[in-house]
Amino acid sequence: MPAYLELQHKGKLAERIEAARVLLESCRVCPRSCGVNRLAGEKGKCRTGAQTVVSSFGPHFGEEAPLVGKYGSGTIFFTNCNLRCLFCQNYSISQLGEGVEVTKQEIAKMMLSLQSRGCHNINFVSPTHVVPQILEALQIAVESGLRLPLVYNSGGYDSIETLRLLDGIIDIYMPDMKYSDDDIAEKLSGIKDYSSVNKAAVKEMHRQVGDLQINNEGIATRGLLVRHLVLPYGLAGTKEIVRFLAQEVSPNTYINIMAQYHPCYKAFQVPQLARSLSHQEFREAVEMAYKAGLSRLDRMRPVTVRLV
Repeated sequence: MPAYLELQHKGKLAERIEAARVLLESCRVCPRSCGVNRLAGEKGKCRTGAQTVVSSFGPHFGEEAPLVGKYGSGTIFFTNCNLRCLFCQNYSISQLGEGVEVTKQEIAKMMLSLQSRGCHNINFVSPTHVVPQILEALQIAVESGLRLPLVYNSGGYDSIETLRLLDGIIDIYMPDMKYSDDDIAEKLSGIKDYSSVNKAAVKEMHRQVGDLQINNEGIATRGLLVRHLVLPYGLAGTKEIVRFLAQEVSPNTYINIMAQYHPCYKAFQVPQLARSLSHQEFREAVEMAYKAGLSRLDRMRPVTVRLV
């Protein structure tokens, strides 16, 4: 049974929604804490006001195997992002704002449509900046019969305060761990404190849901799944990230070591990003994970990639 059904049954989902909406008044939904009043339509770094923007939704077969199963992961791609990754492969969505404004009722209908099409979960892609709006839509969907597990598929720059509002609501957390070095994070994604915030967020996610649980049909039902995109010249800091996961989170952490980096968007502004990842660099990253003590590795290459 999805986690959120118990909260709804106890009448506590509405309390979470109200607490989340308060975060929008002087926005601190994400760690940027822009302080703008998004309820009044003001926009901060994520370029999103009170209204949610969605680029697309549908069954997705390019995610990790435990999410996809036979009928796909039910993805909803939210437009805009709280990061500024120079190499974003979905930059038209995350940086250029491709998408349309939707109401909470429309998002709820998307969830129910994905459920009716047999999807194994509802996969919120880039949800960090629109958590309050997602919760409002969720309540409507639950009242209309939504029963699928929820996946929080983020860039990993998430607020502990916001994540705690999701405790008992999100079933599967799937954050990126992009960098282990804050200077590189600032240079490549415009965030000064990515590493420390990211590590704290991943710990909180694991506290809530634990290691990834997979049922007899090979479908994930609950837990943490980490994505790590390997960058050329070791820019992502893979060795420190896998050490952190093995020693400070859990040696049973399920991690996808991703090999599909290629220059895109503004990547050519940084000489070290101006080429694709080599096979040797990828093999070395996988070996680092095993040596650190991680054994649950997913090395599949998604059909379409979210790097926001």
